[in-house]
Amino acid sequence: MARISYIDESKHPELKELAGRIAGIRGGLINIYKLLLHSPTVAMTWFEQISAIRWKTKLSPRLREIAIVRIASAANYAYALNQHVPRIAVADGVTLEECAALKDWRASKFFNEAERAALAYVDAIIAGPHVPDDVFNAVRKHYDEREVVELTVLAGTYIMHNRVFTALRVDVEPAKG
Repeated sequence: MARISYIDESKHPELKELAGRIAGIRGGLINIYKLLLHSPTVAMTWFEQISAIRWKTKLSPRLREIAIVRIASAANYAYALNQHVPRIAVADGVTLEECAALKDWRASKFFNEAERAALAYVDAIIAGPHVPDDVFNAVRKHYDEREVVELTVLAGTYIMHNRVFTALRVDVEPAKG
């Protein structure tokens, strides 16, 4: 059960426009936004950050989903796993078998050399802020500076999500098929 109440936007006419904008893009108002609407500026900033890092980058949808599902798997982050697997990840070219393999991607038969370099980079970011030079150099062999920046911010964003969702105990919505 969430530690903070969810806003019922129908009871807050001052939030109608913002809630409608978020719901229109998201296909509904998910729990995190119902909670974040306690602070409209934070809710909007969060929404804009997610929209930018998810849909306005040079990263391929497949790479983006591999990174998100890896972070969610490594952190046992049920909310993101529920939102992304299978609906978003599969639509973006990551099979269910690959999603499952991301829990232990090094031992899997999946993922090409560039994806493995990105996964090692994401794992280094998960482990702490200092990324070893060899890991960084490996990711740079496959991705340009813009892509490295975007992958780094994507990883940081989803690590932040995990911290916020976990601290506030945001309830997982029923899985969407």
